[in-house]
Amino acid sequence: MAHIIDGKSISNALKEELAQHVAAMDHKPGLAVILVGEDPASNVYVNNKIKACEKTGIRSIEHRLPADTTDQAIETLITRLNDDNDVDGILLQLPLPKHLDSDRLVQLICAAKDVDGLNLLNAGALVAGVDGMVPCTPQGSMILIKSVLKDLNGLNAVVIGRSLLFGKPMAQLLLQENCTVTMAHSRTKNIEDVCRNADILVAAVGREKMVKADWIKPGACVIDVGINRMENGKLCGDIDFDAALDIAGAITPVPGGVGPMTIACLLANTIKARKQQS
Repeated sequence: MAHIIDGKSISNALKEELAQHVAAMDHKPGLAVILVGEDPASNVYVNNKIKACEKTGIRSIEHRLPADTTDQAIETLITRLNDDNDVDGILLQLPLPKHLDSDRLVQLICAAKDVDGLNLLNAGALVAGVDGMVPCTPQGSMILIKSVLKDLNGLNAVVIGRSLLFGKPMAQLLLQENCTVTMAHSRTKNIEDVCRNADILVAAVGREKMVKADWIKPGACVIDVGINRMENGKLCGDIDFDAALDIAGAITPVPGGVGPMTIACLLANTIKARKQQS
């Protein structure tokens, strides 16, 4: 039976540590969150982030905008927040309504306040191996991997999914730990065989239980980033969790695995932004 990696307890321990850092700071970090529209999932995520800020001692500044808000209005807001010394981090909650240019608006957030790590300067810093803001979900996933694997040198890692938000930065983090990294995606041939070679298997494609148990190398560390709602209303990941339990060495559940770590790392990035700007 695989070890189930408890993202909730690991994230709670991290948040307690972060709260101690904030308590010792003269100027409390400030996180500005921009939410456009009434997307239910986004509302839940933003509310959870705000609650986590409050518990950690981080000031949360909300900007809730109607769904018909224009690109120009959001650009004006981001520019103002970039210039506001009381704002250390800026989070533009995605996805945005379809009429908005998400890619352009995200790039307007200055790199120093880009707590999501999506600014191209931060993406470039990660590739170059220099200090910058690292996207929260890959950062949290790496913490979970290191909670069960102390030495990653030379391990084979497979990342399924090549998004800028997760897949590409996850691969870079694994490379920095001296893993041999393969990125698999929708065009990968014989993807099952590719996955079977992975000591570390990370799935982030958004397809319900796509990865079957026989794709998994016995004893592998399996990180499931997918969140899918099944017909019965319950959540599941991209991994067939129940079947994988008999094969994997360690595995994250959905929910309760990677999700809590994303918020904890957002708080960490906000504190980091405050320290760098001061």
